[in-house]
Amino acid sequence: MGAINDSGASLPPGALRTHACAKINLALHVLGRRDDGYHELESLVAFADCADTLTLHPGNVTVLDVQMQGAVPGPELAGPDNLILKATRVAASRLGLTRAGRFVLDKQLPVAAGIGGGSADAAAALRLILTANEADIGDERLIAAALEIGADVPVCLDSCASIVTGIGEHVAPIADFPELHAVLVNPRVPVATADVFAALRLKPQTTLAAPRLIGIRPGNLGSMISSSRNDLQAAAISICPQIADCLVALEEAGAMPARMSGSGATCFGIFANRASAVSAAVDIGVANPQWWVKPAELF
Repeated sequence: MGAINDSGASLPPGALRTHACAKINLALHVLGRRDDGYHELESLVAFADCADTLTLHPGNVTVLDVQMQGAVPGPELAGPDNLILKATRVAASRLGLTRAGRFVLDKQLPVAAGIGGGSADAAAALRLILTANEADIGDERLIAAALEIGADVPVCLDSCASIVTGIGEHVAPIADFPELHAVLVNPRVPVATADVFAALRLKPQTTLAAPRLIGIRPGNLGSMISSSRNDLQAAAISICPQIADCLVALEEAGAMPARMSGSGATCFGIFANRASAVSAAVDIGVANPQWWVKPAELF
């Protein structure tokens, strides 16, 4: 599980801190829609070294302070629907973990951006709550609690490269995941996940495709990424045309491949090495100063 107190900044006595790393869907296949209305997915997920930072000052009253830094503005982040606050409620009701306190979120990642920022924050909150309560919760119970918070929360608990299937409840880590160099680009336009799935117009009990990420190995990862796709990309572009501009910018900078992450609007491009990724990020940022652009290492 993700490390606690993994920030170099000093902490007040008793405080706990962890990072909430951006989740990148290197591939996202919609296999169909179940009879309960949920979409059946399979995804190759990696995490980036850009992140929000969450600090917990344990106490008897649970509150959330949000400090916006370079994040793309979005809906009110400290309201009752925030996934960090939902994580505290689920931890108490499902896991019996009632000790939380004052959370301080240093928000760096774009909001409603297809990189799991809110889910990563919620997973970070669960990690901090477990530590604050000195709890040892079994994997099945923890995954069930995480899934109740949100479909992307289970994979964000450990934040390591994985194959994710179902609606997010099945997480299979990938051993020896190779170093990947990427550039992340967001046009600073929030995109609602529900709107993108609705644009697919799939009826319940619809089957579209068979799984194809089974048996993925580090040795065939590059070809698997290149031959995969994001089945939400076209629907998201119909809602947010700026996504297509981001993909063109990445492709023109030499990314192979360039693809949207999650339900958008963040796009990523894979580059041969760190130097080329950093150079591409600089060029794209200069040409598009209104965008959020970050070079990143994926793990």
